[in-house]
Amino acid sequence: MSHTIQDILKGSDYALTIFSEKEIKAIEIHDRAGKPYLTCAASDKPRPAKPEEIVRQLYLRKLMGHYGYPKERIAVEKPVYFGSAVHEKAADIVIWEKDAPTTPYIIVEVKKPKRKDGLEQLKSYCNAEGSPIGVWTNGSETIALHREEPNLFRNLPDIPTARQRLAEMLAERWTLEDLEKNNKLITERRSLKSVILDMEDLVLANAGVDAFDEVFKLVYAKLYDEWQAARGGKTKRYLEFRVGGSTGREFAEKVDSLFKRAMGEWPGVFIEGERINLEPDHLKVCGSFLEDIKLFNSNLQVIDEAFEYLSIKAAKGEKGQYFTVRHVIDMCVKMLNPSIDDYVIDTAAGSCGFTVHAIFHVWGDVFTAKGPEKWQSDYAGSHVYGLDFDPRSVKIARALNLIAGDGKTNVYRANTLDPKTWNDEVRVGMKPRLRRYPKDPERDKWNQEHYRYFDFDVLLTNPPFAGDIKDSRIIHQYDIAKGAKGKWEANVGRDILFIERNIEFLKPGGRAAMVLPQGRFNNSGDEIIRRWIADRARILAVVGLHQNTFKPHTGTKTSVLFVQMWNEDKKSPTYNPRIEKYPVFLATSIKPGKDNSGEYIYRIGPDNAPLLDNHSHMVVEHDLDEIADGFVAWGKKQALRFCEEA
Repeated sequence: MSHTIQDILKGSDYALTIFSEKEIKAIEIHDRAGKPYLTCAASDKPRPAKPEEIVRQLYLRKLMGHYGYPKERIAVEKPVYFGSAVHEKAADIVIWEKDAPTTPYIIVEVKKPKRKDGLEQLKSYCNAEGSPIGVWTNGSETIALHREEPNLFRNLPDIPTARQRLAEMLAERWTLEDLEKNNKLITERRSLKSVILDMEDLVLANAGVDAFDEVFKLVYAKLYDEWQAARGGKTKRYLEFRVGGSTGREFAEKVDSLFKRAMGEWPGVFIEGERINLEPDHLKVCGSFLEDIKLFNSNLQVIDEAFEYLSIKAAKGEKGQYFTVRHVIDMCVKMLNPSIDDYVIDTAAGSCGFTVHAIFHVWGDVFTAKGPEKWQSDYAGSHVYGLDFDPRSVKIARALNLIAGDGKTNVYRANTLDPKTWNDEVRVGMKPRLRRYPKDPERDKWNQEHYRYFDFDVLLTNPPFAGDIKDSRIIHQYDIAKGAKGKWEANVGRDILFIERNIEFLKPGGRAAMVLPQGRFNNSGDEIIRRWIADRARILAVVGLHQNTFKPHTGTKTSVLFVQMWNEDKKSPTYNPRIEKYPVFLATSIKPGKDNSGEYIYRIGPDNAPLLDNHSHMVVEHDLDEIADGFVAWGKKQALRFCEEA
């Protein structure tokens, strides 16, 4: 019976991502009584070829081949004592000090394939043995820790070679090219969220600070460091966001300087005088986890996913506020196909995923740390808007839009549903897109004062669902809030009011994508809402999303409604005359990209690790790209102009 490494690893939590093809081919699987075995590289003894053993043997070969450690400095299954022999456990791999062959220098843990379990085991081993370096790996991810003192561990970008001292390795300076080559998000198929989880486990949970605020500041400072390095031209500029051999205070001073300069380059996100509040030692640990992560990528998804996790955790999902998953955003943007002449808005912007991706779509899905060309930054700074009431979301949105738009943004903190409460900043910012009524001076004056109707070409949004609006001052601003007898209801679903408000933002012929609860499409009691929408716009499409799509934040079944406002002006480029009967594109997603617990499902390659797309992101297993392609093809047959231009 033949056995392959791929067959043995399939379905396990182990993978081969960090190993070279040469290292993998060096492992020979042989059969013993119908079971797969291999030969240990350190002891030359046969061992059952289980997933963890395959990873251990591959890492042993990497230690000997890549790092140059000789066999005599390596031990396998070395007992670890926790005060007495009764608590004896075995470390998977131990490398001895060069001149002290019984003193552990590096301890490697592979038995625990889950990161959190593995790190806890590793830290306990390092503390028990006094080892200064610990490594955990499952073949897909690797975390190397430096034990600077008991219970204070910092991340290492790598481990020293056999001919290198730890201090020498830490003293090496990195350019942006070095960071790109060693970026763990790619080399180990990691997400920034998983990096932040490691930071939480090691320091943030007990640091006595707001994790969202502090990580946000660190990410902001590091983005600026990468942004500066990318603008160095042919001159290689060393990155400043490197812990190296710095003390906690020295590293804190470097990061504080980067943060202040970032606030100067990208203003309007932090208030004057804000500073990083982590203690220097804690800051050093957090920095050590971020230093070998490249944050600038082709569409800022890396940062957005991390901010989603942090802000949702901080807000605890209040009022149905959760971020829209990127594959839903990409589907909506592709289906509505915003062009360089289109003005785009998200009225419940969150982190501005919709608007940022609309910008990239117009740009041709090209984005680098070197920044956009002038025409690109002009578009981002003049054509794209966002509104949201949550201060954390606005902070994230402004940061992402400033960075993507090269210092320009039209993201405002405001209650979209109640323009009467808008402050002067919001009113001045939104005024250019207010609808004008040149033939009706009274109506024009009223709209200039009340900020009700706008002229946006494209609206993309996922409004909050949870909680009814009970404030009569707000309810009485909306016709959709009237019942069958024409009287205003005492309380109205938040998303219902957003439907009418979104319609008010669109110009004649403007188009929108709105994520709504499935019940709005099914419930008999909501027929009046459906008729209200159909009277004002053409229903283009309804895409039913899987129940897992927005987990773990909510299990509410949702659909995306696509509409285009009626427009009787034959001379208008968005001409869309009212018709009684017309086809509607209907689709249902059956591959949500998430499991029942809300964790992403990735497409797995032959190395048992997630595949990467053209942007070096792990490929999520979903079917929304197919649905979007289907709509575009259908739209061309229906002579929908915005589809014909796709």
